[in-house]
Amino acid sequence: MDTKSLPDIQSHRDLHIWIIENLEMVPVPESAYGNFFEEHCYIVLHVPQGLKAAQGAAKDLHYWIGKKADTEAQAVASTFLRRLQETLGSATVLHREVQEHESDCFCSYIRPGIIYRKGGLASALKHVETNMYNIRRLLRIRGRKHVSATEVELSWDSFNKSDIFLLDLGKVMIQWNGPKSSNSEKARGLALTRSLQDRERAGRAQIGVVDDEDKASGLMEIMEAVLGSRVGSLFTVLPNKTITQLQKARVHLYRVHEKGKDLVIQELATCLLTQDLLHEEDCCILDQGGVKIYVWQGRRSKPPELRSSFSQALGFIEAKGYPPYTNVEVLNEGAESAGFTQLFRRWSKDQDKTANLRWIRERGGRAKPGQAEADLSRLHSQPERAARLRMVDGGAGKVEVWCIQDSGRQPVEPKHHGQFYAGNCYLVFYTYQRMGHTKYILYLWQGQEATAQEIKALNGNAEELDLLYHGALVHEHVTMGSEPKHFFAIFQGQMVVFQGSAGHSGRGQPASATRLFHVQGTDSYNTRIMEVPARASTLNSSDIFLLITGSICYIWFGKGCSGDQRVMARKVVTVVSGNMDQETVLEGQEPPHFWEALGGRAPYPSNKSLPEDVSSFQPRLFECSGHNGHLVLMEVVFFSQDDLDKYDVMLLDTWQEIFLWLGEAVSKQKEEVVAWGREYLQTHPARRSQTIPIVLIKQGHEPPTFTGWFLAWDPYKWTESESYRELVEGSLDTITAITEITAEVNNFRLSRWPSNSSPGSLALQALKGSQDRSENELELGPKVDGTSTGTSISSTRSMINGGLPREQLMYKTAKNLPVGVDPAQKEFYLSDSDFQDIFGKSKEEFYGMAKWKQQQEKKQLGFF
Repeated sequence: MDTKSLPDIQSHRDLHIWIIENLEMVPVPESAYGNFFEEHCYIVLHVPQGLKAAQGAAKDLHYWIGKKADTEAQAVASTFLRRLQETLGSATVLHREVQEHESDCFCSYIRPGIIYRKGGLASALKHVETNMYNIRRLLRIRGRKHVSATEVELSWDSFNKSDIFLLDLGKVMIQWNGPKSSNSEKARGLALTRSLQDRERAGRAQIGVVDDEDKASGLMEIMEAVLGSRVGSLFTVLPNKTITQLQKARVHLYRVHEKGKDLVIQELATCLLTQDLLHEEDCCILDQGGVKIYVWQGRRSKPPELRSSFSQALGFIEAKGYPPYTNVEVLNEGAESAGFTQLFRRWSKDQDKTANLRWIRERGGRAKPGQAEADLSRLHSQPERAARLRMVDGGAGKVEVWCIQDSGRQPVEPKHHGQFYAGNCYLVFYTYQRMGHTKYILYLWQGQEATAQEIKALNGNAEELDLLYHGALVHEHVTMGSEPKHFFAIFQGQMVVFQGSAGHSGRGQPASATRLFHVQGTDSYNTRIMEVPARASTLNSSDIFLLITGSICYIWFGKGCSGDQRVMARKVVTVVSGNMDQETVLEGQEPPHFWEALGGRAPYPSNKSLPEDVSSFQPRLFECSGHNGHLVLMEVVFFSQDDLDKYDVMLLDTWQEIFLWLGEAVSKQKEEVVAWGREYLQTHPARRSQTIPIVLIKQGHEPPTFTGWFLAWDPYKWTESESYRELVEGSLDTITAITEITAEVNNFRLSRWPSNSSPGSLALQALKGSQDRSENELELGPKVDGTSTGTSISSTRSMINGGLPREQLMYKTAKNLPVGVDPAQKEFYLSDSDFQDIFGKSKEEFYGMAKWKQQQEKKQLGFF
C-alpha cells in the first residue's frame, strides 16, 4: 500500500471523489459522481470556489463507508484521509459518513440524488458505462430534499406502497410511483430518473411513469413481463426514524483526553453554550442530541493522529449507546463549520470579520457600520446589497396603515403614520416598484402588550388582504422593539411607540402629565422613540431621553451619546413634544425640576448597548416538514435557487431574520408555516430571541432581501419550467419503444415457453430485440414536437444532419423556435462544428457531463 503518492487535486474543480481499490485511491470519473458501491470506501473532497474561496471558507473532506465494506478498506481510507488532511492544511473539516446515514453536507454535493450500487471491486472498475443498454435492475428511490436510490432484488417482493421504484431496462426506464408517495417525492424521483437518462444513456433512453396502474396498462404489461405476475397486495413500509428540532436542541459539551488506554470525558456545559468554554489547549466533544458528534481541536492541543480523533468520537458514541452510523465531524480551531458555530450563543473570530468585510465589498455593500446610505434607489438592481442592508428600497413607496380594532381594520390617518401603541397590533402595507413591476410588503406589527385575541385578528386581517391581492403579498411578522431597518425607513426616523392602547379613532387614551421617551438611533434608517416608565432608573448614560412635563420638554443627553444621536434626536423631538418649549440638559447638569418630575434621583446604568455582531454567521437553508406535531429540518448546505421546489416549504436563516418560502403547490396554512418559524427559534440551541422578524414569502413574489442571499437568481426560472404532470404526460405519450415492447410481450403464449425459461426471461429477450430495432430512433436524442412517429423522426433526421443556424436557436423562447425543435434541447440542433465552436467541446462530451453542469453552460450560452 503506497500512501505517499497522493492524487493531484485540480484547483478549478469543487468536488473530487476517489474510491479505495486494491488499497489505492482511484479517481471516480466525473460522469459517475453519485454512484457508490456498498462494498467499498470512498473519499470525497469539496473545495470552495469563487466567493467562498475568497472568504477563506474551509474545505470539507469526507470518509464514506459502504455498509458491506471490510475493516481493511476502512483502515486504508482512514490512512489516506490523514495524509490528505496533512496536505490540505488545518482549514479542513473532516467528516465520517456511513451509507444511508450521510450528513446533509455530504448529500448537498450529490444532485439530484445518491445511487447505492451492489457489488464490489469487479463491478466498480467502471462506475458507469454510458450508452450501455443491456441493463436490468430495480432501484428503490426515497427521500425528500436529499434523495437516494438503492439497488434491490428484481422482484415484486421489493415493492411497497410508500416508495418510488425505477425499473431500468437500458433503453426504457419505467418509474413506478407508490400510491402513498407524495407529489414532491414523485417529482424528485423523476428528477433522478432523468439524471440517469442523461448521464448514463446520453439522453437516449425513454422514460415511462406509472402513476396509476389502471391508466398505464401498457407499462404494467412490461413490468409484469419482466418481474412476473404480482401475487398478493403491496405492504406499507414504516417511516424512517425522524429527527426533530426538539431532539437537536439538546447539546452537551465535553472535554476529552486519554489517560493510558482509557478515554476520560468531563462534561463542561449544556445548553446554553458560550465560545469561552473552548480553550486552545483542549480537545472537546460536542454532542448534539445524539444525532451528530463534533470533535473540536484547539490550535495548541496535543496534535493527535487523525484516527485518534475518530476513535475518540467512536468511543464516545459507543459509551453513550448511540448507533454506530452516527455522523462525526472533526474541526480544528479557526475552521469551524456553520453548523458548529451556530450551536453557541455568540461566535466571533478575526478571520470571520475580515471575510465578512470582503464579502460585503465584493457584493456592493457597506463595510463600515454607520456609514451614510448611498443611493438606496438602486437596491432593486443590487439584491445582494439589499439582503445585507435588509431593505428593498429607501422607504419612498406608498404606505397604508391600519390599527386592529374589534377584530377589524381601522385606517390610521397619514399624519399619524409611524405612531404605534404597545397595546395594539397594526398592519403596515408598503407598495414599491421593482424592475417595472409593482411589489408589496405587509408588515404585521405586534405590540408587546397586545392580547392573544388581537394577535389572532391581526393574522386574520392579513389573510384577507392577501386574498385581495391574489397571494402576492410578502408577510413580515414584526415584534415591537425588533423592527427591521426598512420598517424604520418607511417612517423616515419618525417612528414612536407609546405605552397603552389606541382608542377607536386610532389615537391614544389621555396620557399622564409626565412621560419619558427613549430615543434610539443615528439616522433615518435605524431610529425609533419608545415610551418607557418615567423614573430615573430608566435612564442610561449612553443614550438620549425626552422628558415631557406639563410645561416643558427636556432633551437629556447622556455622557456617552454620539454626535449622530444628538442630531437625530433634535430632528424627531417634535414628534412627541409638539409645540412645547424645549430645553437641552446634559448629564450631570440637570435642574431640580428634572429630578422631581422623575420622582427623585436613582442609580441608572451607564453601559453602552452594542448591537449583536452577526458578521461570523452564515445564512443557512432548510427544508421544513412536520412529524407528530414537531418541526423537522433538512439542511441544504451549498444552496441555490434550484433547491427551491414548488412542493417545498423552505426556511432561510440569516440570523437577523427568518424567511419562510412557500412553493406554489404547498397547501399548508400560513399560520402553520409561521408556527414552524417560531418553533425553530424556540428550539434553537443558541436560545435565539423570539422577537426576530419572520418573513413569509410565496413562490414568484420574492423580494431582493431574500433573493440577495442566493448567488444567482433568475426571476423567470419558474415561468418557463415544466411541471411534474407535464413531464409525466409528455413521457407517456412519446414512448415508441415501449409500445413495440408491449406488442412483442403480448405475442407470447404459455405454449411457446421452453421448459427452462420463464415469462420474465422471454420478455427480456423480446425487450432486447425491440430495443435493437428501435436503436436508430432512440439515438436521435430529444423528442420532437411531442411525438415519436416515423414521419417526425424522418423529418427531424434531415434537419439535424444539416444543423440549424445558431441564430435560430440562441436566446430564443419556445414560441420563436423553428417548428420541430424541442425547447429543452435547443443545443442539440446545432451542427457539430457550431456546437464545438460555441461550447468548446463535442456533443458526446457535453452529454456525458452531469445534468446540472449542462444546464449551467446552456444558461451562460443562451440555450436554456
